[in-house]
Amino acid sequence: MPRIIGVDIPKEKRIEISLTYLFGVGRALSNKILKEAQIDPNKRAKDLTEEESVRLTNLIQKGYKVEGDLRREISQNIKRLMDIGSWRGMRHKKGLPARGQRTRTNARTRKGPRKGGSALIRKDVETKKPAAAAPKPAKGG
Repeated sequence: MPRIIGVDIPKEKRIEISLTYLFGVGRALSNKILKEAQIDPNKRAKDLTEEESVRLTNLIQKGYKVEGDLRREISQNIKRLMDIGSWRGMRHKKGLPARGQRTRTNARTRKGPRKGGSALIRKDVETKKPAAAAPKPAKGG
């Protein structure tokens, strides 16, 4: 597997698609990079020469933010929003959707699995009931 910027890219796929395995590189940017590096997008990743892969790596490192740098920048932006106490920052802190989506239903990706709610309450009520008392004998008799 060829390595570009510390990421193993799939060797059997076209280089145009293989580059999208880098964080921050999509199809459009992949094609732009290959055009700059003068590499055929239809070429398989395993067919890249050493010189071409070095050219790709240097081009990406100099001109674009990808992988670690991009992840760091995104996390710093989110941390800044949380520090200033903006609405979006508070939503990130609480683990809720930050872009206006509804949360009454859906939003399970951000909120996580359901908590269970009413089933737990009924179970607690049943276990806390006192044991049934024995019937009292009737007086008079």
